[in-house]
Amino acid sequence: MLIAVARTLRGPVFFPLRFLAAAYTDFFRGLPLIINLMIVVLGVPALRLQGVTVDPVLLGGTALTLTYSAYVAEVFRAGIESVHPSQRAAARSLGLNNRQALRYVVLPQAVRRQVPPLLNDLVSLQKDTGLVSIGGAVDAVRAADIIVGRSLNYTPYIVAGLVFVALTIPMTRFTDWVTARMDRRRAHGGAV
Repeated sequence: MLIAVARTLRGPVFFPLRFLAAAYTDFFRGLPLIINLMIVVLGVPALRLQGVTVDPVLLGGTALTLTYSAYVAEVFRAGIESVHPSQRAAARSLGLNNRQALRYVVLPQAVRRQVPPLLNDLVSLQKDTGLVSIGGAVDAVRAADIIVGRSLNYTPYIVAGLVFVALTIPMTRFTDWVTARMDRRRAHGGAV
């Protein structure tokens, strides 16, 4: 959310903050997740830095966070920019300053509009967690890889895939339900 807000700040004084936020989102949205995972999960332990964890689960989580925070920031930025400027003007006419207008008027509307895209990002993140296994973290994919390495039977990959499908389908259906519910409420003029 902070990255998204930084990208929408106006005025020349905020240019450095806008530039850094844009550079962060552009870099991590442009960098393939698998490369990010390899750099963080395999590269950080190779540096042998004192006090830095080498746990592949934590490093994999860090890499996923770096990548998905850029995607989520763009979703929030789009939500903030989708709120009509007249809403800010109305807030200003009621005596709210820019920060109060953002907090009490713009962000509540933006967040409500961004629930379906955020749930889609959650589904994608859920599926991408299997990539953390490249660093040695044992999950369904890595466990299947270990079994296949011993037996040369590729059935465990199918089972791992089915586990991901079993976890993803309910979340996808929930996302569809939330989206349909929000569309119905919006069509009937109710609160979203």
